[in-house]
Amino acid sequence: MTTSQDDLLPGTRRALLHRIAVAQAEGRAPSLVAAVVRGGRAVWHGARSSVDGHGPDENVQYRIGSITKTFTAVLVLRLRDEGALDLGDPLEKHLPGTGAGEATIAELLAHTGGLAAESPAPWWERTPGSLRPELRDVLGEQPLLHPVGRRFHYSNPGYSLLGALVEELRGASWEDVLRREVLDPLGLDRTSAQPQAPHAGGWAVHPWADALLPEPAEDLARMASAGQLWSTTGDLARFAVFLDNGDDRVLSAESVREMRTPAAPAEAADVVDGSAYGLGLQMQHRHGRLLIGHSGSLPGFLANLSICLEDDVAAVVLANCTSGPLLSAVGADLVRIVAEAEPRIPEPWRPLPEVDAEAMELAGQWYWGTHGFALRLTADGGASLEPLAGSGRRSRFRPNGDGTWTGLEGYYAGELLRPVRRPDGSLTHLDLGSFVFTRQPYDESGSVPGGVDPEGWRGIR
Repeated sequence: MTTSQDDLLPGTRRALLHRIAVAQAEGRAPSLVAAVVRGGRAVWHGARSSVDGHGPDENVQYRIGSITKTFTAVLVLRLRDEGALDLGDPLEKHLPGTGAGEATIAELLAHTGGLAAESPAPWWERTPGSLRPELRDVLGEQPLLHPVGRRFHYSNPGYSLLGALVEELRGASWEDVLRREVLDPLGLDRTSAQPQAPHAGGWAVHPWADALLPEPAEDLARMASAGQLWSTTGDLARFAVFLDNGDDRVLSAESVREMRTPAAPAEAADVVDGSAYGLGLQMQHRHGRLLIGHSGSLPGFLANLSICLEDDVAAVVLANCTSGPLLSAVGADLVRIVAEAEPRIPEPWRPLPEVDAEAMELAGQWYWGTHGFALRLTADGGASLEPLAGSGRRSRFRPNGDGTWTGLEGYYAGELLRPVRRPDGSLTHLDLGSFVFTRQPYDESGSVPGGVDPEGWRGIR
């Protein structure tokens, strides 16, 4: 990936370098490499290393651990889009005999399948995958720890099942399917299941001494689809662009947007922490921004991918140590530095190319009871409904081509907005999922449920 270091201002570049330098020094990482993406491409790359003159670049591989899960989720969504499965299907329908077949595919993607967090001992991340040759070796005798679908419980074996599902339906290995269907189309030539030179070595750093211990790099076999991949900041920068925009060769923008939608019930601690989980993607609220992406770790390596769609900034951070710098915080800071120092410049305002007279009639002020709302036509041909003041229910709507509109988000997602007209064709009110919106508060001409007192509005003497 060609990266021009002149894409950002000198002060911004120095602030980014300072942040990763502090992270590498205070986190005592043998090396740390990072990249920032904006406008659909990498605009900055930085690295710090304990080896003089050997700073890694955007082509040096690191293990990325659980970021692998996002790649596996893409493969599953591709199968759904082709009609090979439905996310509501129980796993048993496509992969019988696992002992965890009552969990749906969507629940496995969102870590709500009730499965254990880890496979049975010995610790799978630090032992050969050949010790767990079959799915039953990954799941153990009692795969389910919680009621299916009731709570978020992060599960590595759950993504092992999804990898096996991909293999079953494709008739090929997870690695081969991933290369053919995702890595090659997106040009991720430096992402692989096995390390390819140049790559970093994984290290453990002693907690009470500045000393190193090499970590083994095991082939995870059945657990590969949960955390096997090696990649680079260059490739993950490209992957971040895909997770923002989609790519019809791999997965549509609509399906990628579905991956970014919270799909798991959040526990109380998650609500306080501002985190959620979608379909193979994590969501975190940091510095007033919503970041989507994933973190990853395996013995000897840490990884983080953080994307802020609103600011059009993404960050990739990789390090070769078992523990040390908190890369999710580093990634969030890199996004914040660019977003605050060089805020996104909006596109110029332009009028609609054409005006739909019927849609134009809907625009303006409406009341649900006494609550004031504004309905606006948007540049993409849709509409938005939001409170005139304060907080409240809001949504975007898409036209259905027959005069009705369907809600796209929030309380009104999937609900039908229907303009109601008099016999002469004039507009009387809007019906939104049985709620009546009128031009005036409790307008008696708008078929307000329960009717309107005939004496109208009054004061108290």
